[in-house]
Amino acid sequence: MSFFNDFKNFAMRGNVLDLAVGVIIGGAFGKIISSLVTNVIMPPIGFILGGIDFKELFINLSDQPIASLAEAEAAKAPVIAYGLFLNSIIDFLIVAFCIFIIIRQANRLFPPAEVAPERKCPFCYGTIDKQATRCPHCTSQLVK
Repeated sequence: MSFFNDFKNFAMRGNVLDLAVGVIIGGAFGKIISSLVTNVIMPPIGFILGGIDFKELFINLSDQPIASLAEAEAAKAPVIAYGLFLNSIIDFLIVAFCIFIIIRQANRLFPPAEVAPERKCPFCYGTIDKQATRCPHCTSQLVK
């Protein structure tokens, strides 16, 4: 029973639950961004560039003539689907930019707490508590 109790205590820690929530929300956020790129951003870019559909950009590595990526997949022909790769790069850049904006705003709302400077013993230079009257390393009497 100890094994299961240890696992329950581990799984119920705040950090583990926070991480699980973050991963789930991150996955959902990634789907939203992918949809934004695929359905909103790439069509106007393709239109501006002369009606190019980035999803259909590929290099045919086989000897047979292939007109579309779907046709290549059906024929199981080897292709380099660089258009899908371009979409993934744009996906990544948008996600990274969104996370940058969120973290930047969070840092403005919740600035990091200032850390008190370390107190050093004037005799042995060991780190000591700010309320100590004796150094725990060399036992020297300290002046406050």
